[in-house]
Amino acid sequence: GEWNTTVRVSSTTLLFYASFVRLLSSIRPGLVKKINRLPTPIAGLDNLSVFLRGCEELGLKGSQLFDPGDLQDTSIRPTSCRVDCVLITIYWLGRAANSCTSYNGPTLDLKEFEGLLHTASVLSFLFV
Repeated sequence: GEWNTTVRVSSTTLLFYASFVRLLSSIRPGLVKKINRLPTPIAGLDNLSVFLRGCEELGLKGSQLFDPGDLQDTSIRPTSCRVDCVLITIYWLGRAANSCTSYNGPTLDLKEFEGLLHTASVLSFLFV
């Protein structure tokens, strides 16, 4: 029923948040001390916080980071705006990974983000 679907989505969301932290660990081993594996919303927020702090340690600026609320926002703001904020962080993290000597994994095709970056500058003007 509906309850099981809600639990499944919640579990998937928590795994998604933990995957952000694992991504940081693959870019710079040792950057993340611990992934919170508890199946609770607080654990998910903890992992998001660890991810965002780790991004800053890799050189990303606050303006390049999404807000945790972008992943939980239920306002009338279009979903595409919220997703774009997350993708912009992934773009900047990809650039940081490319310049990180300890990382030799797959790389993002940063050209795929060009339209998003233009849209982001327009959105930041409209929604700030």
